[in-house]
Amino acid sequence: MKAESDERRRGAQPAAPVPATGDVTSGEDTERELGSRAPAFIKARRTLHLSWQVGVFVVGLAVVGTGVVMLPLPGPGWVVIFGGMAIWATEFVWAQLVLRWTKRKVTEAAQRALDPRVRRRNIILTTIGLVIVAALVGVYVWKYGIVMPWRIPR
Repeated sequence: MKAESDERRRGAQPAAPVPATGDVTSGEDTERELGSRAPAFIKARRTLHLSWQVGVFVVGLAVVGTGVVMLPLPGPGWVVIFGGMAIWATEFVWAQLVLRWTKRKVTEAAQRALDPRVRRRNIILTTIGLVIVAALVGVYVWKYGIVMPWRIPR
């Protein structure tokens, strides 16, 4: 298994970060260099760096696992999962690439959602959905009435 720090030691040139243009809407953000963000003294020793990577992986796995458990249970499951991915991204290139892809897709979706035509369509569909749900609840209450599942003594 090759670590990114091994390639750096062998003389491979790291990718230069993309300079920031200051325009957030253009989609070009400042992207950091891919690879480990471990301190230099840790990267200098192979066994220490491997131990560091194992520790980061275990902590990230615990956070992602907690997020997966929170998906069906109450809690911010997706936020915790992406937090675990961010922990992994401090050390692993694959996690950095996944987070960049996710950030790009979320930004694109947010831009599409802010389009006036899409917003108008979403408002219309939401209103139609609420009217249908209200009609169904009204028919149910008219036909069966409201029966509370508990008895209150008088």
